[in-house]
Amino acid sequence: MLPFSLIPNCHLPFFIDRGIICITELSDEVFFLSLPWTRGRLALLWTAEKGRRARLCAVVLCTLLTVFFQLLTPQVIRLTVDSVIDDKPFSLLGALTGLVDALGGRAYLREALWIPALAVIGVGLLGGLFNLIRRYFVLENAEFVAQKLRNTLYGHIQTLPYDWHVNIQTGDIIQRSTSDVDTVRTFLSSQMGEMVRSLALVASALFFMFSMDLTMTLATLSLLPFIFLYSWRLSRSVSKRFQEADEAEGALQAVAQENLTGVRVVRAFGRERFEVDRFNEKNNAWANLVIRMGDLLGNFWGTGDIITGLQMVIVMAVGVMRCTTGLTPATFLTFYAYANMLIWPVRNLGRVLTDMSKSSVSLGRIKEILAAAPETDAPDDLTPPITGEIRFEHVTFGYKDQPPVLKDISFTLKRGQTLAILGGTGSGKSSLVHLLCRLYDLPDDGGRITVDGFDIRHIRRHWLRRHVGLVLQEPFLFSKTIHENISLTAPSADREQVCHAAQLAALHDSIEDFSQGYDTLIGERGVTLSGGQRQRVAIARMLMQDAPIMIFDDSLSAVDTETDARIRRALREKTAHAATIIISHRLSTLMQADTILVLRDGLVEEMGTHDQLVAGAGTYRRIFEMQGRLEEEVST
Repeated sequence: MLPFSLIPNCHLPFFIDRGIICITELSDEVFFLSLPWTRGRLALLWTAEKGRRARLCAVVLCTLLTVFFQLLTPQVIRLTVDSVIDDKPFSLLGALTGLVDALGGRAYLREALWIPALAVIGVGLLGGLFNLIRRYFVLENAEFVAQKLRNTLYGHIQTLPYDWHVNIQTGDIIQRSTSDVDTVRTFLSSQMGEMVRSLALVASALFFMFSMDLTMTLATLSLLPFIFLYSWRLSRSVSKRFQEADEAEGALQAVAQENLTGVRVVRAFGRERFEVDRFNEKNNAWANLVIRMGDLLGNFWGTGDIITGLQMVIVMAVGVMRCTTGLTPATFLTFYAYANMLIWPVRNLGRVLTDMSKSSVSLGRIKEILAAAPETDAPDDLTPPITGEIRFEHVTFGYKDQPPVLKDISFTLKRGQTLAILGGTGSGKSSLVHLLCRLYDLPDDGGRITVDGFDIRHIRRHWLRRHVGLVLQEPFLFSKTIHENISLTAPSADREQVCHAAQLAALHDSIEDFSQGYDTLIGERGVTLSGGQRQRVAIARMLMQDAPIMIFDDSLSAVDTETDARIRRALREKTAHAATIIISHRLSTLMQADTILVLRDGLVEEMGTHDQLVAGAGTYRRIFEMQGRLEEEVST
């Protein structure tokens, strides 16, 4: 078994070997989860944790004691009728003879039947007490496993590469981390414990029944093979139906999440009716699958009622006949009680197998996330001092199964210099900065990117990203106050530092106009702010990081030209000692850069200063003249 990955925050290394996932926490508590898969069904789910094993043993012990006292009650009644009221010997529990004699003998007990009655009550109370303890520990263990599984999933998702997040829907991730985990929790809290109890009940009941009468035992068990076979076939059908329903629920959550996130676009284009119809379509598909599964379960329970009813008729008929050939009425009533006790465990077998199938599907979907390879650093990766000198050496990069988006890119950016990048859509601008942040890794034959002389493939990701400040065109803001959003990269910063960063981003005056100033709570994803305000909050947040490398990926596109100029003037002092990369389509933003790089179809078409490129006859000059004419037309 080889180590697969290590989740840093949860300290949960897990392994995958022949379809089995084993998750083990190496700290004070141990969490172990074994998932063997056979034909898509869950064969075993075992959980244990260091310091809690005594509780799991207590669950097993309490289960056995619960079953023992549950089965003991009919035996006490039978022995009271046959061996106390009547004179038959204590055939099953002969050891009770001494106890009966110590209590005064059969004659005394016949006069004091309150003693057997009290024994029945005591046995029932003990059974209920142990069942209460069993249920408590089972529920506690289920919640513990669910909590650990959610933490494991969330911690692992944080380590997965950017490429994985791009290729999966957020709603589906949420569904797997919530509904699927809850399915597992429900199985552990109800059916897993009931399965153990049922097995113990059936095994113990068989022992008692075989010791009393073989014919009645065979009559009681006559229809069990049919119920087992029917339950097994049901579990296979439910597993397939639940897989389809689970995937449909994930698609439904993805539609809802996407719609709620893009509510402004939906309203702006009047697409409410379309989105409602799309949601209804996914909702109806999911509901129909659930209804089909409900029909399947309804047929099972209806058929189970018929079979168990027939089972009781057989027990009654055979019992009446056996009573005419020597079976005591008390023994017959004991068999009838045991048959009633076995009805629920046997009938519950279908539910157990069904929930096992559901849990198997859910655990399989969880397994897909856990099996995704996380970002990992080699043991010898470095955390060198970073001052900001960047070098691209013949960099070529393409996404999976696609032609290269960057082809033989080479340039050098020193500390204190600014590199501006201009290019059309799909020219590779954003891919270039994603490579620098190691959101994507260069292939071995894709050239080389160095920071201060160190190949970034040998620099630890978290260390590199800590020294690279990045502002995207569509910045993400959290549903927190403006102060909290700006200070996100420096949580210990005081109000004065936050205000200074906001002033550099030309945002301070706008914030002061808000009724609550920096304590204004912005909506989810910053929807209560304008596009330009969101970009400036993101710029202020990045400035708080005080990184030696700063990247502005078209991050001033939503602000007006005058504000753009103010921000650039304020940033010039702040970024004087940093290596700065600016991506923009607005030449007024780029023209002060030390070097301007013009990309076209992934290639460097031009590179030089503003004056050099304007003097040429390439794309830069053509765009410069075009934007100049547009500005003249607007001014007139």
